[in-house]
Amino acid sequence: MDIGVSELSKLTELSAAKKAVGLNQTKKAVNGGKAKKVYAAKDADGLFLLQIKRLCESKSVPLDESATMSELGSVCGIEVDCAVCAIIE
Repeated sequence: MDIGVSELSKLTELSAAKKAVGLNQTKKAVNGGKAKKVYAAKDADGLFLLQIKRLCESKSVPLDESATMSELGSVCGIEVDCAVCAIIE
């Protein structure tokens, strides 16, 4: 991963937290009021990102779009790329 220090600290927070991984789990967490912060990959599909942005805005959940799909997959501990995940309570 070739990321800056500020991005690394954000991803460190994510790696240590309880999380929802993937679109369906993240949407359930946001809609259920359990998501504290959502991470969407900056290289994910545009329509996908728009859907997540609208959902986060409607529920007042902070959204971070600084990481790539590869970085999110690694931080979430999965062997594939990850487009979206959330820190949950």
